[in-house]
Amino acid sequence: MQESVLALTDLAVLPTSAVFNAVKMIKNEGVGNIDPQVITQASLLYKLPMDFASVDIMVFICSSSEFPDHQLFEEIPRVVKPGGMVLLHQSSESAPGEMKTSLLVRKLLVAGFVDVKVFPVNSVIQSEAAQFLGIKARKPSWKIGSSFALERKPTKVLPKVQIDDDMDLIDEDSLLTEADLKKPQLPPSGDCEVGSTRKACKNCTCGRAEVEEKVPKLELTMDHLNNPQSACGSCGLGDAFRCGTCPYRGLPPFKLGEKVTLAGNFLVADI
Repeated sequence: MQESVLALTDLAVLPTSAVFNAVKMIKNEGVGNIDPQVITQASLLYKLPMDFASVDIMVFICSSSEFPDHQLFEEIPRVVKPGGMVLLHQSSESAPGEMKTSLLVRKLLVAGFVDVKVFPVNSVIQSEAAQFLGIKARKPSWKIGSSFALERKPTKVLPKVQIDDDMDLIDEDSLLTEADLKKPQLPPSGDCEVGSTRKACKNCTCGRAEVEEKVPKLELTMDHLNNPQSACGSCGLGDAFRCGTCPYRGLPPFKLGEKVTLAGNFLVADI
């Protein structure tokens, strides 16, 4: 069966023998029955005049490191048949080191090619004696829209647990004590509030109101303001430290033995 071969070069003239030598680098066996098509000065093209998936072997024989450019490189996956091969034949002296080679390899991998290999080769043109590099790759045999069944790994089967109906089970209710079964006593509605400062409510029924009435209330006098004293030692620290019956509640902090006064800017607006 005759294979279709497309050779592209940025040279003005390319001998046919150079194409056959390039095909031999791709195929380990003989060249076989081929009828190559050669496009010279292909660096002037940005789109190939070829149909979709119409080429079995595509060869680039490059004399410049700028060939093939990005637009022409995008034509490779379009033109090459599934399972087809591509070869880029470049001079290692004209190519700017390994950076250019790695860039071409990365482009082939991104385009979907597999088995990408870089290897040193001789010149396909017998008159040239420079060192060359070859980059060959293969397009996968599957086509766009193909589907494959994924291999599923065998799942581990969990051991089955045998449950004996005659097994003695512990009754959950037997774990509870009499204290656990008692219903908690909730405070009756309308009773005194429970908080950081306990005060009798208006309709107090627990007796707190009577107790508060018996507690003597201390009234603030001028002696308290002129010579403040404290039995607990916390009255001068402020309302946060004063008890509920403290006569100094509402006054600013002060020093014991000194007259209680307000700051000069106490009544001045903040803004």
